[in-house]
Amino acid sequence: MAIKCARWAILAVLLALLALPALALERLVVTVDGLEREALVYLPPGPPRASYPLVFAFHGHGGTMALGAGKFNCEAFWPEAIVVYPQGLPTPGALTDPEGLSPGWQSRMGDMADRDLHFFDEVLGRLEKAYPIDPKRVYALGHSNGGAFAYVLWAARGERLAAIAPVAAILASAQDRRRLEPKPVFALAGKKDPLVKFSWQDKMVLFIRNLNTCGDGVKGSDSHVTDYPSSRNAPVSFYVHEGGHELPQNAMPLIIAFFKGNPQR
Repeated sequence: MAIKCARWAILAVLLALLALPALALERLVVTVDGLEREALVYLPPGPPRASYPLVFAFHGHGGTMALGAGKFNCEAFWPEAIVVYPQGLPTPGALTDPEGLSPGWQSRMGDMADRDLHFFDEVLGRLEKAYPIDPKRVYALGHSNGGAFAYVLWAARGERLAAIAPVAAILASAQDRRRLEPKPVFALAGKKDPLVKFSWQDKMVLFIRNLNTCGDGVKGSDSHVTDYPSSRNAPVSFYVHEGGHELPQNAMPLIIAFFKGNPQR
């Protein structure tokens, strides 16, 4: 009898899980500067909301929107937000793929006629027309070349963003760095990164801390994270791990929590 009850309990749990709404992604196709661009978009299920946070998540060089969606999985940690996983186009890489055979993103303003900035503008504009996007809760994150593009967005479209989270990335252009205004940043770096050296990323975070007028670091909620409070409402969190160029599994909930705690002020 006990075994039978246990089986029914397991079956009940499985049925409950099957009844949960699927986190389906929709394909968005737009034409920008004569080029067809696409993205996968997560739309929160249920009745319409008064406003929606919006997160853009950019894959790394050689990646795809589908791989980015699987890696970041932002909607699992913020199901109330609209999430966009854009697809890059063939792009010469500064560290790999000089021929530009694999998809990626512009790494500085003006690069490739700002095709990816225009793509961001088009997708953001469409979503703002279709949904009540909260203008104080628009965020960008990315890995590697995608993280570099998050930095480019900060330089070029900073007034539209509440915070960014670059993973294994820097903003190499000194000219673009001069355009940055204080903004909350969650940066993540691996000490053994073979591509984007940790020393480069450490210097980038120091630059941001000075820009944001940050104080001394304090240990964050995770042992990998050091938080730097800011007198300009632009805190910096720096996640440092012992690995290389990867995105650690426990990082995404920390990034999303940082976004949630830092609306545009």
